[in-house]
Amino acid sequence: MRPGAPGDRPTPSEFDGLFRDGPGAPGQAGPAAAPDSTAQLPRFEDPGRPPYGQQGQGYGQQFPPGGGYDQPASYDDDGGSGRRRLAPAAIVGIIIVALAGAGLGLGWALSGGSSEDTTKKKDSGADTTKAAKEPEKQKPAPDPAQAQAKGLDALLGDSNNSRSSVINAVNGIRTCHDLGGAAKDLRAAAGQRNDLVKRLQQLPVDKIPNHDRLTVALTKAWQSSASADNHYAAWAGQVGGKKGCHKGKARVTRQTAQGNTASGQATLAKKQAAEIWNPLAQKYGLTERRPEQL
Repeated sequence: MRPGAPGDRPTPSEFDGLFRDGPGAPGQAGPAAAPDSTAQLPRFEDPGRPPYGQQGQGYGQQFPPGGGYDQPASYDDDGGSGRRRLAPAAIVGIIIVALAGAGLGLGWALSGGSSEDTTKKKDSGADTTKAAKEPEKQKPAPDPAQAQAKGLDALLGDSNNSRSSVINAVNGIRTCHDLGGAAKDLRAAAGQRNDLVKRLQQLPVDKIPNHDRLTVALTKAWQSSASADNHYAAWAGQVGGKKGCHKGKARVTRQTAQGNTASGQATLAKKQAAEIWNPLAQKYGLTERRPEQL
């Protein structure tokens, strides 16, 4: 709508100075006005306001003095920062979301940490139990045969105690020397051999490998040695009689032959026993023995 058209309201006097400058105003004398000096500036209309002249409040809704607009402020008066103030509902929503997120994070941390700690404790306990059981698994179980072999080794150590006395006694008989003492030593040796047989029968050896063959060989060796000792003792009695000794040498009798036969049987059995025993002695770290040491 053009100014001055019928129906227009009269322009307030406050606006005259805004659109006209000096001598060019209508009705004033003076030099000719500069071109367009009397042209009115285009009217600025707020898209959000009713057109000028259609407001129901009259002049109270027109531009205030000084050219400011009477528009509702779109931004808070925060010192020109230009930031839009958030609505209270939005702020409350943000706070709720933040608190919910913090609660979820705390719950996850507590549940996760507790589960992790529990798992670590279980794993630690399992590792400790495993570490405690591993040495038991790695440690070999005691071999029952080893304990029995040690007992037999002690018995074999006593089997050689009378060897020297028997040898001396037999040599004394051959030279017709101290025949009574020789016979006594031989009978004592025979008693010792028989005692070894009894001790062997009472000794547990069932876990020792080849224990049957070993016990048979040892029993045969000691019984044969005892038999030989008794025959030699009887021989000593014969040599001490009339014509038993000729020029410092004992006469050979039936008892001598029987003693030699039993001694040969003892030697063969001792050899068999040594062949069985020595591998066991090596296995269990015991004393190896030659046949004559049995």
